[in-house]
Amino acid sequence: MYGKSGRKKAFLENGSMLLEKLVAACDGRPVPIRSFSYAELRSATHNCDPQIVLRAEDYCKWFKGSLEGRTISIKKYNGYLSSLEYVFTDIVISAKMRAHKNVQKLIGCCLETQFPILVHESIASETLADRIHAFDNEVPRQQRQPMPWRRRLRVARDIAHAISYLHTAFARPIIHRRISVHAIVFDQHDVPKLSNFFDCVTIPEGETCARVPYSGSLGYLCPDYFHTSYVTEKTDVYSFGMLLLVLLTGRDAIDLLHSATIDEEDTHYHVEEYMRNRQVNEILDAAIMAKAGGTDMEQLQAVLQLALMCVGVDPKMRPTMVDVAKQLRQIDRLVP
Repeated sequence: MYGKSGRKKAFLENGSMLLEKLVAACDGRPVPIRSFSYAELRSATHNCDPQIVLRAEDYCKWFKGSLEGRTISIKKYNGYLSSLEYVFTDIVISAKMRAHKNVQKLIGCCLETQFPILVHESIASETLADRIHAFDNEVPRQQRQPMPWRRRLRVARDIAHAISYLHTAFARPIIHRRISVHAIVFDQHDVPKLSNFFDCVTIPEGETCARVPYSGSLGYLCPDYFHTSYVTEKTDVYSFGMLLLVLLTGRDAIDLLHSATIDEEDTHYHVEEYMRNRQVNEILDAAIMAKAGGTDMEQLQAVLQLALMCVGVDPKMRPTMVDVAKQLRQIDRLVP
């Protein structure tokens, strides 16, 4: 652990780098995030007590903390990430997006450690992946309560709006690249929130794409991005289409891709073709089919068609996220 002099050095180096990135990303506008000391966060987490870990991921741990009478969530990066750039990207994009109600709100950060520590609003330990796939093996499968269809639809609607905001609210589009059921968390009021902005890419001014080494969540990675290294807004649209298919089927995205692969040597996935060649009752999650009424079936089929448009082979034929969000709002309004 850093000593006092080490924390001071880290603060100066990280602070200088963060300020530079915030000024560049936010066009010099002030960003209302708070600076926390390491001592404050150590106290808030009882010295990073393992008993209050919300969840552990490859690159970070989330801790539940309490600060000034307020419950917070603390994101502590580890050495898995190869560069500080990822952490600063997470801070900068989170800061830009903090006003959106379906984005995990960044409160501030601590710059006194090698990898800055992020302080967010309070979140639940479960992600959308946990609620859809029900990974808790201690609970018998027949006793698990699947997320109802209407709830799944509204989560999709809200997250689509957050992604469309990411693409359109700023001078240059921002591409998330990590859209998946694992990147969606819930606050204390059960509001879905888009998170994990460390892999975001900003499209250069006057351009519609950026060439960057491919990165993303397994099962959600856009094939044309994988093969060309060019990322566009349609890269996120494909990933969101896979998220819709996971919500509809209850299956893991990688499992869906394996089913849609013609042979083991084939590097192109044919998700759209695979889905179109099957009956609706073969595709949809049995847990939601069992309780689906007439209007539900109308919504399910409409969302399925939208998802297939999003994962289409030709990126030019995929809708924009603005159109996706608009269609999901219209589908959600279909009520008995």
